[in-house]
Amino acid sequence: MENYRKGSHTVHDIKYHFVWITKYRYNVMTGDIGIRVRSIIREVCMAYDIKILKGVVSRNHIHLLVSTPPHLAPSKIAQLLKGRSSFKIQQEFPELKKRYWGQHIWARGFFCASSGNITDEMIKEYIEKHKSKQDDDDFVVNCH
Repeated sequence: MENYRKGSHTVHDIKYHFVWITKYRYNVMTGDIGIRVRSIIREVCMAYDIKILKGVVSRNHIHLLVSTPPHLAPSKIAQLLKGRSSFKIQQEFPELKKRYWGQHIWARGFFCASSGNITDEMIKEYIEKHKSKQDDDDFVVNCH
């Protein structure tokens, strides 16, 4: 329980692994650009109570392991991180306009996988213990 995060009405432990790539896989996240992308991602995460557990800015992609509040969907997190970083980077580094004339630094889409401390089997076993003997369905009512 010590790793759980608490909200006003929730206790949660929601973690996601995100990966997204630069458009055309160009190696542009180097030097000052890479450092600035990292700081923009940190700013966005702080603003939305997203905790960065681990991350790396590579030349042509980003890896992030984050802990998030339950009201943020993975697609919204990706939209915030990719959108804000792309917009600010293009404003601050005009040399990127030669390579990315369409105003998009990131490729479409992203990878996301959830992560946690327990497995699906452990959850199923926990739920199974709450079933009564006569139930044979996967989703039961247990208030007899």
